[in-house]
Amino acid sequence: MSAAADSYYVPHGTKWPIIGSIGLSTTVIGFANYLHGSSFIMTGIGLAIVIFMMYGWFGQVVNESMNGMYNAQVDMSFRWGMGWFIFSEVMFFAAFFGALFYARAFSIPWLDGASNNADTAKLLWPNFEAAWPLIQMPLTEKFDVAKHAMGAWGLPAINTLVLLTSGVTVTWAHHALKKNNRNHLVMGLALTVALGFLFVGLQAWEYSHAYNELNLKMSSGIYGSTFYLLTGFHGFHVTMGATMLLIILIRSIKGHFTPENHFAFEAVAWYWHFVDVVWLGLFIFVYWI
Repeated sequence: MSAAADSYYVPHGTKWPIIGSIGLSTTVIGFANYLHGSSFIMTGIGLAIVIFMMYGWFGQVVNESMNGMYNAQVDMSFRWGMGWFIFSEVMFFAAFFGALFYARAFSIPWLDGASNNADTAKLLWPNFEAAWPLIQMPLTEKFDVAKHAMGAWGLPAINTLVLLTSGVTVTWAHHALKKNNRNHLVMGLALTVALGFLFVGLQAWEYSHAYNELNLKMSSGIYGSTFYLLTGFHGFHVTMGATMLLIILIRSIKGHFTPENHFAFEAVAWYWHFVDVVWLGLFIFVYWI
């Protein structure tokens, strides 16, 4: 039965939240045990439960949407929910960018005697020289010292072009959807998915180069830890975004969206543009300057 335009939608009872809670708890406990030498089996079971939950719950939401059970009020609540989710992701990355800024603008200069810390600097690391990336460090025997910094104009620049191009293709697909042009919609989404996974593949190649040839590791001081935390979490988000776009592509091929009803597409497109913007910040502050 279609929802009335002015009625307040109340979701029916569902088993998926408790299944998701069991899956997440199993995953976290299993992974904690794995870090202490146990088998990975429990973690794998937890992940399988989470994937099962996501497939079932999202499938239920898709069926309810296709059957006309959602009205304008539900659509607005979805939009607010996605907006707050992206805001939480902005704050997540802001914390890591803040750590990078604090290290570069305050901690490292202080260790070199800035802000009337000359005596402290001489006491801690007398031969320390403030520079970024922080590669030449005292007490080098305690760190896996990188040979030199990751340059901006190799794979990172190519990946920047790839990701910016994907932002154009997903926008092209969105305009095609609003014009009810199914062929261009599918073409634009297929290109976006391909570019997204190409980015992930190139980043894996970059990591191999950084780890094996540059000796740049998580244990390479503050430079290594901030480099991998920022780029690694971003790579994870690109992987999730490309996977979501792949699902939207499959749904588009099946004809699930209309010019008037396609919020699932818009939500993933918002997320993808957020990923693009974060990468620009990474390229500038992690690789370039």
